[in-house]
Amino acid sequence: MASKAQVGDPAPDFELPGTDGTFRLSEHRGERVIMLFYPGDNTAVCTKQFCSYRDDSAEIKALGATVVGISHQDLASHEKFIANNSLTIPLLADVDKKVAKLFGVSAPVLGTRRAALIVDEDGVIRYRHVHALGISFQSADQLGKALAALPAR
Repeated sequence: MASKAQVGDPAPDFELPGTDGTFRLSEHRGERVIMLFYPGDNTAVCTKQFCSYRDDSAEIKALGATVVGISHQDLASHEKFIANNSLTIPLLADVDKKVAKLFGVSAPVLGTRRAALIVDEDGVIRYRHVHALGISFQSADQLGKALAALPAR
């Protein structure tokens, strides 16, 4: 496997603490999983991103996928971010950036690059979008289109 997990590769398994409890990727086999990597809690673009998912929560639920946010802040920071903004997506704490590194989305200054990855029911990465500058993000509609473009199981 290349140094960063690419489309068509088996997704590396990981376990992280999250705001809804421990999350282990392999426990979600049989489901599609959308992993939303982001640079930081309570920053302008990240707040806009996750508030847009909150505002489009019906669209997010209609995706029929497990959706999680992942960044390098700790659980206390994630819980405050959720509470401050009434967010609806669970957030995972990748404090040592190991998961960001596994998926090739770690960055020296930011810590974690903004990216969206979709893992299919068999644990294979089927979609990968890494934002060059991190000032934009995948909307609920764009995530829905990415899921719709995946082969049916």
